[in-house]
Amino acid sequence: MSTYLYDGSFEGFLSVVYYSYRYKVNVTKIIKNPKDIDLLDEVVEIQTNSARAQKVYMRIVQKFQKRYVEKILQVFLCDTRDFEKALYAYIVLGFRDQRVLENINHPTIYAIEKLVSEYFRHLHKMYGFIRFVELEDGLLYAKLEGKFNLLPYLGKHFVKRLDGYDFILHDTQRALAYVQNKEEGSIHMISDFEEPTYAPSEAKFQKLWKTFFRSVLVQERKNLKLQQSWVPLHYRKYMTEFR
Repeated sequence: MSTYLYDGSFEGFLSVVYYSYRYKVNVTKIIKNPKDIDLLDEVVEIQTNSARAQKVYMRIVQKFQKRYVEKILQVFLCDTRDFEKALYAYIVLGFRDQRVLENINHPTIYAIEKLVSEYFRHLHKMYGFIRFVELEDGLLYAKLEGKFNLLPYLGKHFVKRLDGYDFILHDTQRALAYVQNKEEGSIHMISDFEEPTYAPSEAKFQKLWKTFFRSVLVQERKNLKLQQSWVPLHYRKYMTEFR
């Protein structure tokens, strides 16, 4: 059985799709990490080709309804999961007959829908757990880590919530940042990062926030286990009240 290895990018994945159609091969295993290669696998390394990837993407946009295109992109943002086989099968099914994509009882459709639901559950929690700090130049800055790539949706959310303010959402785990500057927002790679300088008033506001957090606690009703169920530990790293 052949294992198809790609570089983990969306263009790389679409290059695999192009290869399968161009050479009429049945792709059953797609990986992005060489460590996942099994001993007896015959490895086919697919080189990312932007032009071919663009052709596949445009064909998907033309063939699929908008909601299905969005779902394909959402699944790809679940970058810590091995979604490739299911997503490839989803695209193949859609090209054959889009009506199948409505069949939740189909194992591929069920897997995709389940993953998308998990993505948005994680996203909606993060809406409330992001903590911004003010930098010395007035820019708002927040660090985050997550099991999925949330930046595209978090960026859009905070553009509305922070209307008129410039901000940076920094995913330290992926070395990516959503930068909102004036009227434009975009995602950038962060290859080298130095801790920014906070505004002089930031320490005071953080202290006030922590004081408020402690003051609303009723000692007699303190339940750390319940608190952890509402705010799991992996969300707390950059939350002011837990630092």
